Amino acid sequence: MKGKCIIMTKVTGCQLRSIVVALLLLVVVGAKAQYDPYYAHYFDMQPTFNPATVGKQAKLNIMGSFALSFAGFEHAPRVLTFGGDMPFVAMRNVHGVGVQLLNDQLGLFRHQKLALQYAFRKKLGGGWFAVGLQPGLITEKFKGSDVEVDDENDPAIPKTDVDGNAFDMGVGLYYSKKNWYVGLSVQHLTSPKIELGDRNDMTISATYYATGGVDFQLRNPHVKVSTSALVRTDGVAYRGDVTARLMYNYRGSMFYGGATYSPTNSVTALLGGQFKGVIIAYSFEMYTNGIGLRNGSHELFVGYQMDVNLSKKGKNRHQTTRTL
Repeated sequence: MKGKCIIMTKVTGCQLRSIVVALLLLVVVGAKAQYDPYYAHYFDMQPTFNPATVGKQAKLNIMGSFALSFAGFEHAPRVLTFGGDMPFVAMRNVHGVGVQLLNDQLGLFRHQKLALQYAFRKKLGGGWFAVGLQPGLITEKFKGSDVEVDDENDPAIPKTDVDGNAFDMGVGLYYSKKNWYVGLSVQHLTSPKIELGDRNDMTISATYYATGGVDFQLRNPHVKVSTSALVRTDGVAYRGDVTARLMYNYRGSMFYGGATYSPTNSVTALLGGQFKGVIIAYSFEMYTNGIGLRNGSHELFVGYQMDVNLSKKGKNRHQTTRTL
């Protein structure tokens, strides 16, 4: 098996149509066939694909995300993600550390990841340059005990619960200056191979990411337009996203509305805000290839930020964050 497979509960001849529909969903939305889940709020979740972004702000960042794709379909993918990062000073240099937790369920498959992240940051050309590493552990589980097949002797489908794990590695580069940033990263650099039982295995292809963004301040000092883009590919499938958000800042609070366009895939509506360090955002992804409006994808993002004062060694002062 390469990448992710779908095996529905009680796979009998009369339920073949369900399997065909599920496979077609992955073909119709090609990017969904990639191993890594897609995040509509990628601009706020950059550490999920680029370890060089941990510690990029003088803040403690904690975030969580829940995504439901292809709403209305049985065994629709569900992705739960948690993470956190912060900067620190050591030997007169600024560093960043972070952690990522992922639980991705698709039918009888469950993909889990635990990753630690480190970034070395250095001032360069009036901005900040960072290089990051992400060692981690990937676990794959398949609930074979819930599968019923017409041919009990078929060796291709496990009849019992099986699982396996493998070491994983990610790397990244990131540069930010004033109102813009760019980043390059690779997830699954080692192309880990996971054994599932005695007869099945899964090889995870390396996935490459390129991202960037620019903020434009309008004449009104409280309003700006934030733009960003993300492109990723595993060499087989690819996905590109371009996002624009209108952001309103007032007295320490921020509200925004915007949209993301992914050519040949979807249009996503975005709505969110920040108040006293708490960020809450929601998105709805509408596919443009005939799947239907009600079968789009929902994503809820929740984050918390707290300022970290790096100027006092060993006595970091914490206070409620101001609007970014």
